[in-house]
Amino acid sequence: MPPRTRRGRRTSGAVAATVAAAVAATPALLAPATAAAAPSPSAVIAEVYGGGGNAGATLQQDFVELGNRSGDTVSLAGWSVQYLPAAPGPTSRWQVTALTGSLAPNGRYIVAEAKGTGGTLALPAPDATGAIAMSATGGTIALVNSTEALTCLTAADCAADARIRDLVGYGSAAVREGSPVTGASNTAGVARGTPLADTDDNAADFASGAPTPLNSRDEGPRDPGTDPGAAARIHEIQGTGRVSPKNGRQVSAVPGVVTAIRPFGSARGFWFQDTQPDADPRTSEGMFVFTGSATPQGVAVGDAVTVSGKVEEFYPGNADANGQSLTELTGATWTVTSSGNAVPAAVVLDAATVPDAYTADGNLETQPLQPGAYALDLYESVESQRVQVADTRVVGATTSFNELWVTVEPAQNPTATGGTLYGSYAAQNGGRVKVTSLIPFAERPFPKADVGDTLIGPTAGPMTYDSFGGYGVAATTLGTLTSSGRTPETTRDQKNTELAVATYNVENLSPVDDQAKFDRLARGIVTSLATPDIVALEEIQDNSGPANDGTVASDQTLAKLVDAIVAAGGPRYQWRTIDPQDGTDGGQPGGNIRNAFLFDPARVQFVDRAGGDATTPVGVRKTWLGQAQLTLSPGRVAPADEAWANSRKPLAAEFRFRGRTVFVIANHFASKGGDQVLDSRTQPPNRTSEVQRLKQAAVLHGFVGDILTADPRANVVVLGDLNDFAFSPTLKTLTADGSLKALVETLPANEQYGYVFNGNSQMLDHILTSPRLTRFEYDIVHVNAEFADQASDHDPQVLRVRPSTGSDLLDWLDQLREPWLDRQ
Repeated sequence: MPPRTRRGRRTSGAVAATVAAAVAATPALLAPATAAAAPSPSAVIAEVYGGGGNAGATLQQDFVELGNRSGDTVSLAGWSVQYLPAAPGPTSRWQVTALTGSLAPNGRYIVAEAKGTGGTLALPAPDATGAIAMSATGGTIALVNSTEALTCLTAADCAADARIRDLVGYGSAAVREGSPVTGASNTAGVARGTPLADTDDNAADFASGAPTPLNSRDEGPRDPGTDPGAAARIHEIQGTGRVSPKNGRQVSAVPGVVTAIRPFGSARGFWFQDTQPDADPRTSEGMFVFTGSATPQGVAVGDAVTVSGKVEEFYPGNADANGQSLTELTGATWTVTSSGNAVPAAVVLDAATVPDAYTADGNLETQPLQPGAYALDLYESVESQRVQVADTRVVGATTSFNELWVTVEPAQNPTATGGTLYGSYAAQNGGRVKVTSLIPFAERPFPKADVGDTLIGPTAGPMTYDSFGGYGVAATTLGTLTSSGRTPETTRDQKNTELAVATYNVENLSPVDDQAKFDRLARGIVTSLATPDIVALEEIQDNSGPANDGTVASDQTLAKLVDAIVAAGGPRYQWRTIDPQDGTDGGQPGGNIRNAFLFDPARVQFVDRAGGDATTPVGVRKTWLGQAQLTLSPGRVAPADEAWANSRKPLAAEFRFRGRTVFVIANHFASKGGDQVLDSRTQPPNRTSEVQRLKQAAVLHGFVGDILTADPRANVVVLGDLNDFAFSPTLKTLTADGSLKALVETLPANEQYGYVFNGNSQMLDHILTSPRLTRFEYDIVHVNAEFADQASDHDPQVLRVRPSTGSDLLDWLDQLREPWLDRQ
């Protein structure tokens, strides 16, 4: 199991820079404005503090305190507190924390928000909990009679929204009532004076000072180190949302029966489950007790225990991925009260119980769970409980980390080979469940499964979550694998009059790899791909591989692959590539990955035009015969353009086949690194990496346009790892005007995949062609992505095409001769 890292929220309360020009251009921002028709007669914001856990702070957590000015109880059901940065821009969004319960007459109510890494005191027991990371020095808090996110971004617009019951702007906040209150910092909040005066002028009503949080029970801050916490049950700790209402608090004497133990890795501990569940389907009855790198002692499956410890929301992996959290008990102690007890029955996950819809939109941590409506909510509602899947089809092959993916909804977007197709941003496929094992491998080796195989019988264990894949079963009972009998595919050989062009991402290939990998790749090119005439390779590393030693040449890598192809019975390919500048093309540090061409000189001629290097851009010129010609071959497309920063540059080349010129452009677009995960707690997930790929697609589209402007009859093949889906804006940019056609669209929908990630079969590699290439066959050759034993994580693709002469008449005459030529 990969190690996990615990990360804090932030280390400072830095505020976004104020856009003075925008403020000056909007007089409404400077005018006093109220967020309601009149000052609130009852519920108001009493105190705001955004420095929790920051440097110098005493309190560990941000908070918003509400107060009731009236003698009547105010129901807060359906209400929220919302936060907006101090200087909102056009893309700024209000963040929402939903409220529950009520505000007592003349009472107080604490809303706990994001927690930092510093501070020594915990908030009093919160009445509501959110995860908003408020700025310490400036922002806007609104009390809203709705849980729908506000859309107003100016004081005037917010004043016109009748849902806003109260609003406080502090620091340099552009959205406020009257003038903003100043003085907020890491160590100071802003509080309304006594007796909760509300004149709709924040500067008059509030003053800065040391934070003084009070909850509905008039409790103040606590010392987590000395507070033993109140007795609680697991469902009370888990709550009805993703974040525990007791997050950050000590709890004691939590009862349950131990259901599983994780005795390995850096995330050791045990799961236990309450045998007296409540009636609310939103509240999980299971919990993980985290013991770090220490194996839990004195506890066994079937033990009835009472556990005391601190409630913590743990976010596995990279914080930028924005994944879900696990509610855990840390620093725990436990007492065994009896042994040999039966473990609670597992919750069955199948097509009848798992909703078809994947998730709601918005900040999921501010929304109550809806397990009957959304798959993600159902999985969260049984977090750490025992769950069971049975007779499930494998949709993600076994990985080197001993994990696989199954689907509990077999009719959900099936591929032709038994996978689950990711065919649109809306088709996230909630039936996918990850399977790992808690059974010692010496006792029960983890199954080596391929896509389309079946796990027969029950697979059961606690429901887990990790950022390497999402929700899954940590199996204490593992089904029996039944093979579908699938074997890697092969494609047919090209005919004499067909040019075969393939693309293959060979996954960081370098001389430091075992000879077995070279041999596997070689057999795939010779046997599975039937020795294409041209092979565009992605992820060819330099001669020293991942060693960051300044090496950039890759001749040894390519020679070793060519030798392996010859040994496998293939032709002695020649190659062409351009070495990158050291450390400029992304990928594995030190590897200097690049695109390269292999070609069979007995079948095609490479048109060499000298001058191509890492920084010189290839151009297009028109010959006196009206044909297009590259200025360099091979040459890199616009290597200095910002679109290719820290990314592989396209490699363009001219080939001649049966007297016809064919332009081939090999690509490896920017990766999806930095994107939020599919099961992100913010929906829809942010695809930040897409910005660079759109720029790359625009540059490449422009270069193809240069070729077709010079000669509209040109034969152009664009191929490689574009790192994006068939339905993505990247592909739409490349194909927008019809100058290129994505060949994946010519396949049946259930065959449009060549890569499998977290149980979703999807497209990352593509072949696109210009309009003159009308007679072709296109094949995604499934040899890797669906198999536990693979030479690369990508499937190769091959195009067999009859290039055009540029003349309709000559093309027609050619067709008459082809049957005879193909028999020669």
